[in-house]
Amino acid sequence: MAAKNENCQRFGKRVRRLRKELGLSQEQFADRVGIHRTYIGGIERGERNPTLSTIYRIAQGLKIEASRLLG
Repeated sequence: MAAKNENCQRFGKRVRRLRKELGLSQEQFADRVGIHRTYIGGIERGERNPTLSTIYRIAQGLKIEASRLLG
């Protein structure tokens, strides 16, 4: 398996923290944003490098601006 990208890990940790703050499971969140649960899990573990479109979908699901996920 390839080494995890530090930026992807940081992004994934933010997504996980914000999702949990909303009290959503990965499955509930995945349903909300229309992304498969296993893909959300991969993002949260820093194993996936999501596209810009996916980042915006995640931000909408978290009810925040996409810039909060990247900063």
